[in-house]
Amino acid sequence: MSLLLKKDIDLMAAGRTDAGVHAKQMFAHFDCDSKIDVPHLLHKLNSYLPKDIAIFAIHRVHDDAHARFDAKKRTYEYHIHTQKNAFKSDDSWYYPNVLNIEKMNQACKILFNYTDFECFSKVHTDVNTFNCTIFEAQWQQNKEQLVFTISADRFLRNMVRSIVGTMINIGLEKISIDTIIQIIESKDRNKAGFSVPAHGLYLTKVEYGFVLEAE
Repeated sequence: MSLLLKKDIDLMAAGRTDAGVHAKQMFAHFDCDSKIDVPHLLHKLNSYLPKDIAIFAIHRVHDDAHARFDAKKRTYEYHIHTQKNAFKSDDSWYYPNVLNIEKMNQACKILFNYTDFECFSKVHTDVNTFNCTIFEAQWQQNKEQLVFTISADRFLRNMVRSIVGTMINIGLEKISIDTIIQIIESKDRNKAGFSVPAHGLYLTKVEYGFVLEAE
């Protein structure tokens, strides 16, 4: 951006994810006091960026808009395939074990009863609070493909991957559904499940309380 606009530009993204995580949607804001030729800038940006990053649109927002702090809701998906598939190896986690999806969805409902999810957070993380409001959490299965969808107002570092790992243990019937209550109330990361691989995780949607104006 600084190169193309010929001035120092600071970009602030809607959030950050662990290395290896995908994003189907991401926003970032920047300030610029000169007129921008949006179609030209959009074309040049995509020409400069590597093949795994694509810019779809540039929007005008109010002067105080903040890509990170104004986000009201974020949605993630975790993808698992249960049958080996060479075309999905980089975009979904291959896990052939039989899982009890019904029990995993029952465990999902327990998440709505809590707001403190320190047990699913990476340790020694620099946050002021471990509180998150979860709006949606569910598993869906379509033949050999499993997708876990979760929405919340904010997420802690490693939160989704450790929730999925805990759900896997429930699906394997290694732990009972009610054990997740003990895990959450313990606030102890060591009591939660393992952290599943990053390459199955997708940030799919970021929602704001204001309308984005297309240029």
